[in-house]
Amino acid sequence: MTTIIDKIYSELPAMSQSDQKVAKQVLANPEKIVNSTISELAKIAAVSGASVTRFCHNLGLTGFHDLKIQLAQVSGNEKSHSLQKIAKDDLQTALKQIGDNKVAEIEATLNNIDSQVLKKVLDLLTNSKIVQVSAEGDTYPVAEDAVYKFNQIGILAMASGGNVETAIAQSMNLNAQDCLLVISNSGESAALLKQIKVAKEQGIKVIAITNRADSPIALQADYHLQTAVRQTVLQTQYYFSRVAAFTMIEAIFLLLISQNDERIEHIKKHEEIISSQKI
Repeated sequence: MTTIIDKIYSELPAMSQSDQKVAKQVLANPEKIVNSTISELAKIAAVSGASVTRFCHNLGLTGFHDLKIQLAQVSGNEKSHSLQKIAKDDLQTALKQIGDNKVAEIEATLNNIDSQVLKKVLDLLTNSKIVQVSAEGDTYPVAEDAVYKFNQIGILAMASGGNVETAIAQSMNLNAQDCLLVISNSGESAALLKQIKVAKEQGIKVIAITNRADSPIALQADYHLQTAVRQTVLQTQYYFSRVAAFTMIEAIFLLLISQNDERIEHIKKHEEIISSQKI
């Protein structure tokens, strides 16, 4: 189940300047907001009371009271959900901040997975003749990782090397026996949306991994798995992290292995073949 903290983090990059001011105060100390009035939150966020109400409505809440109820349900339950600046002069403190942040990111990602959707995704990956994995920019290493892992366990997977034009050409040669796995933090890549359109014209089922359930890519996909974001630990302008996406791929990989013992043997055989390349 996606919490209100997850939702705020997910939508933070696309929020208006006013909403971001409110969001940062909420994330900085959720427990304090639970016991605050709307006027008190407006004051510390340097916005009007109407802006706080609008912030709540933009999150799909009925109002400030609804926000406080949802915050009360999750505040104190996560190891790291607050925006915080990395300690500059204390490396151990800085490392702990980063560690807590990433643990929270992983836990939120795994805890929020819809089991029914995940089962359909696993079935689709298992039964597809070819799994095409696409991503672009900083997210592409996650796609490469997925391709390596899937092939290791006997699922034929391919990627484009990060070239979207090549990826689209590949999709044009697939059919309804295959599937497309798209990985995008924002879920707003125009190039990947174009590829999804081509894939659907070929009758290909699409799986999407993004940070937002309401993103264009998530809405176009047949199955969506949502990752959690906590990457604003470094600075409020830094919204990128591969950790959650890698976590989702790792979870899928391990679950696929658990479903079929022959996949372990496939990994062992692959390791034996490439063992001569190791010192």
